[in-house]
Amino acid sequence: MSLVDLPLGPLERALVDSLCRLDATAPDSVLAAAALCCEALGRGDVCLPLARLAGQRPWAEFAFVLPALAEWRQQLAASPLVAGPGQFAPLILDGSHLYLARYQAYESQLASQLLARAGDLPQVDESVLTESLARLFAFNQQQPDWQRLAAAQAVRRRLAVISGGPGTGKTTTVVRLLAALLEQPGGAQLAIGLAAPTGKAAARMAEAIRNAKADLPVGETIKAALPEEARTLHRLLGSRGDTPRVRHDAARPLALDVLVVDEASMVDLALMAKLVDALPPHARLILLGDKDQLAAVEAGAVFAELCEGRGFDAQAVAELQRLTGQTVPVEPPRSRLGDAVVLLTHSHRFAGDSGIGELARRINGGDAPGTLNLLREQRADLHWQAQPTPAALLDRLDQGYRPYLQAARAGDPAEAFAAFNAFRALTAQREGPWGVSGLNEALEARIKRRYSLAERERWYPGRAVMVRQNDYALGLFNGDIGLCLHGEHGLRVYFEGEDGYRAFAPARLPSHDSAFAMTVHKSQGSEFSEVLLALPELPSPLLTRALFYTGITRAKHKVEIWGLPARLSEAVNTRAERAAGLAERLGITPSVLVSAPPAVASASNQLDLF
Repeated sequence: MSLVDLPLGPLERALVDSLCRLDATAPDSVLAAAALCCEALGRGDVCLPLARLAGQRPWAEFAFVLPALAEWRQQLAASPLVAGPGQFAPLILDGSHLYLARYQAYESQLASQLLARAGDLPQVDESVLTESLARLFAFNQQQPDWQRLAAAQAVRRRLAVISGGPGTGKTTTVVRLLAALLEQPGGAQLAIGLAAPTGKAAARMAEAIRNAKADLPVGETIKAALPEEARTLHRLLGSRGDTPRVRHDAARPLALDVLVVDEASMVDLALMAKLVDALPPHARLILLGDKDQLAAVEAGAVFAELCEGRGFDAQAVAELQRLTGQTVPVEPPRSRLGDAVVLLTHSHRFAGDSGIGELARRINGGDAPGTLNLLREQRADLHWQAQPTPAALLDRLDQGYRPYLQAARAGDPAEAFAAFNAFRALTAQREGPWGVSGLNEALEARIKRRYSLAERERWYPGRAVMVRQNDYALGLFNGDIGLCLHGEHGLRVYFEGEDGYRAFAPARLPSHDSAFAMTVHKSQGSEFSEVLLALPELPSPLLTRALFYTGITRAKHKVEIWGLPARLSEAVNTRAERAAGLAERLGITPSVLVSAPPAVASASNQLDLF
């Protein structure tokens, strides 16, 4: 069976063709390995673990069989298309992992720079820090106070990784740790930057920090020095259109002394490597996120890998107790990053008897029987529809969105957004009757019939849309939600802004979709009063523990789960492996890393292949 006959996608085919031009005699086992590396990136893997596929048929419908592991490695090592670490070739063989060269470079570069940053400790006035921490975190009576400990480490280190679930106080922690930094000698001169992977996340971060400043027990000078604007990582780095290159790198570093990155679990390997490379060596890097949430759509699960190495040795425990008065358990760090990782464990949103909080714990613990048993208890904040049908789901969505549609027809943006954020439907996938496209299409058809609108009418009062493409001129970003309402000059699409609501004519909007239902991926970082999570009827590789957890924790007060018991169990039991080597480079022996569902390679990582 010739490789020409195999079912390669356009990206894989282009890569194989380019390699054939470099070496016309390349064996099929080498070209197949390259194609499989490319496919792996589309699934979110950074590299191809040879042992996983050696001796097997990688494409089940074709009779092409890969060599045994030892033979395959020998063929790869003998090929001029393949080199070892530190050498130059399109493919890099690193142990039993095969990389596209660019991704091996990203991973090794990121690991070395993170280790260098973690080992370089800044000068800190510990007496000033002790007083700052005691005053800034006096409100918190938790023991140990992990928010205070996280702040202490972020001030005392050039690298801090802070992970916590919804309501654990990540924003509170970062605002107060920045205030503590500003109170250090010379702190008033610090250049502080705020960033996030998406425009929506950046806007939420900036708003949360502006709101949190009001309650800070600091002087007006410190409050004024706290940043109020956040940028997307792509805009911060100066992305250059259709190229993987960015304006800022080690030769042209960012003019920052401190960078805080929110929603860091959504940052892929390539983007994280470029970010760390562009940050001056003296700058502090503070990564905020939730290690249990879905990872980036593109390749890598960097934040989850970093969190695998958490722990405090005896020396760090003694120093933290002296500075904060907090008793910290000794748990030797499991990576060469040392004590840079802190987990916030106390949820201020979900009380001890919260069904949502307990459900999140059981999902993350991989307890499928316990998850189903909890849902059968009929807690006030949990509802489970164990025998869902598409017709019943559509009726429920119609009922759930009626208060919003009534508010939208009244025309007041504030009331419309409040009503829209009170209820949101989330799905695991885009296509099919249980996916975003099918649900939005069916629900919109019903809405149009109710209000006697023409079927072809795209815009009507109450239509909700999500922007799919950044438009910096308009200040609209991928993931932004807009609501179509009657305005002074006819139908306008309103978006929430820093100073109220901004209205746009529908024709001016960048690419967008209807947004009554949205994927769990697109909901990351958002909060809604009530959430309905609809899971597909058939088994799906998209159903993972991370997706289930992310979906239910978008709800502040109540979550409804529409899914068969078998699908719920599959989701809780599936913690799919994302192949990468960053954890191993940082001194961690990885077990199974947090996964994202398989995804078609996006434009960004398509361009990063070559």
